[in-house]
Amino acid sequence: MYDIITFGSATRDINLKSKAFKITKDTSAGAGDKDFVTGEGICLSLGSKIDIDEIKYTSGGGGTNTAATFAKQGFKTAFCGAIGADEAGLRVVKELKDMKIDVRLLQKRKEKSTNQSVIISNGDGEDRTILAYRGAAELMDKNTISWNKLKTKWIYLAPLSGLLCDTFEEIVDFAKQNNIKVAINPSKQQLSLPIDQLKKIFQKVDILFLNQEEASFLTKVSFHEESEIFKKLDEMCPGIAVMTKGGEGVVASDGKYLYYASPNPDRKIVDTTGAGDSFASGFLSDYMRYNGDIERAIQLGLGNSEANLKEIGAKTGLLEKNAGFVRVPVTRQLCSENNLCITK
Repeated sequence: MYDIITFGSATRDINLKSKAFKITKDTSAGAGDKDFVTGEGICLSLGSKIDIDEIKYTSGGGGTNTAATFAKQGFKTAFCGAIGADEAGLRVVKELKDMKIDVRLLQKRKEKSTNQSVIISNGDGEDRTILAYRGAAELMDKNTISWNKLKTKWIYLAPLSGLLCDTFEEIVDFAKQNNIKVAINPSKQQLSLPIDQLKKIFQKVDILFLNQEEASFLTKVSFHEESEIFKKLDEMCPGIAVMTKGGEGVVASDGKYLYYASPNPDRKIVDTTGAGDSFASGFLSDYMRYNGDIERAIQLGLGNSEANLKEIGAKTGLLEKNAGFVRVPVTRQLCSENNLCITK
């Protein structure tokens, strides 16, 4: 019996940093004509050779990133996903085994290579651009999952895509039928499923993790209207709903209270890759350990994310069990029926 099994992708990451990567503003005429979705882009001189200041090989993918935290926090952990039959896949397997993460549910596929990402940064700030190759992880489907081996207390679903996304509802249903608790951090592809189907799935979910953009996309409410967002999230998901807000912190709801916390203002940010995974897995670790204590869960989530942000890579810096970290204050507010909150 596992404490937790994570589902999601496993990737091999190449982190590139160079001052030669120039950031340029989008000068297109109208909002609909933008060359860059974010309004800015990283540019390179065409036809030239660019010197790289720093290169680092790490691993990523939501499924393995979160498994790393659970293992470091002392939980018996397994990862369920797919890699290619290649060197990158072998490196991922070795890393998982070194962290004592069970890989018996892992699949090797010959049709595609292991997922790969090239992460580009000029080193001047928190922003980076990721070039993602979605390979073997896309090929896992319901017919290739060893359902009879999913003996666990919790299942964590990292963002799913490809064929595995089509199995989203079936995994949640399987968990419900077998008294397994479920936490999910859905992808944009999952959130694009028909709303009636999503509501049916979310009714069976214990913890729902979203960032502001995802919460706004799901509820069709501006992320500035937090009370309205959580009113809709609480209607969809009777479990815990958690919305991360980047540098502004996090808000969580259990349907009765809203919990607010901001990150440590003195934290050092070197690389934001994997910050969402490190928060969610840190949160869930203490939620499992302390029988649903949301305040402690938020604190470990932010502490784990802060430790991860200090180093390059999605799995570096993650907190070990009982490691010290800065515990930030958590504010709790009682919500009335019309979702107006009064400080409690």
